[in-house]
Amino acid sequence: MQMLCKASSAMATFPCSRVRSGLSLWPEVRQLCFRKGILYGFMRMFSSPLKTLRGASRTLRVAQFCSVVNMSSSLQIEVVPCLKDNYAYLLHDVGTGTVGVVDPSEAVPVIDALSRKNRNLTYILNTHHHHDHTGGNVELKTKYGAKVIGSGADKARIPGIDIYLNDGDKWMFAGHEVRVMDTPGHTQGHISFYFPGSGAIFTGDTLFSLSCGKLFEGSPQQMLSSLKKIMSLPDDTYIYCGHEYTLSNTKFALSIEPENKELQSYAAHVAYLRSKGLPTIPTTLKMEKDCNPFLRTSSPQIRHSLNIAATADDAEALGVIRRAKDNF
Repeated sequence: MQMLCKASSAMATFPCSRVRSGLSLWPEVRQLCFRKGILYGFMRMFSSPLKTLRGASRTLRVAQFCSVVNMSSSLQIEVVPCLKDNYAYLLHDVGTGTVGVVDPSEAVPVIDALSRKNRNLTYILNTHHHHDHTGGNVELKTKYGAKVIGSGADKARIPGIDIYLNDGDKWMFAGHEVRVMDTPGHTQGHISFYFPGSGAIFTGDTLFSLSCGKLFEGSPQQMLSSLKKIMSLPDDTYIYCGHEYTLSNTKFALSIEPENKELQSYAAHVAYLRSKGLPTIPTTLKMEKDCNPFLRTSSPQIRHSLNIAATADDAEALGVIRRAKDNF
């Protein structure tokens, strides 16, 4: 399987050529991964091993500490930190030079990232209408002439929207198929963008690493349905969410499922990354299934910790978990 390895620092990517097998890394990335691997070797002596990400190298030293992304031949994804803890994502098709941005909460960091590589902006993709995901729309559209893409159900609330997409629609980004999924719960008009050829989904504020979005406009039933849609994707799907909340999320998750060995290891991994100022995103769907309490509503330990009746259905359990997280 061909890989693109990115060791992320603030607004940085490490493009590398594709190879027939294994990983293609720049020397700086090799060194970073090696140092992380040594540390993780010691961590593994005291906690259960973190399972290797599917589709990545089978050695933990590389796979667990590089953002190893199963990309198609020409799509690159760059993490752009915005505001206090938001992430926007630049999409760059190498073959055509087409560039898009997902959820630009503000324009300046995106403009800076584009300017460093002398790139234009063609598309702006919004998962939902909240200002911390659309705040940069108008300025970016004015500067670059980019088209704004969002949910048809939310078109009245998305600044500058040009193209309306709905659940089940398929749209093309420079030859890359994009499948639109309705994922309400956080907001009524929330959508997620799934790139099946690249094994990546942009979930906005529906699914975070180790959490889900607050239920501002939706119900536990809606959120559960949205999460199940995402859970139906392949386990090695990479999750790109809207915020860097993972470290604080580990504390809540461990408080209600302290004996989860995969979660213990992942929490140590997250703490290390954040101590170095590195993003915890992307995560993988497999990791979230193993560790995220909102995807583990049937867990006996979680139900016991929160006094959720064995007879309660998953939507009821999700509602209890969400309220507990809100008050944590």
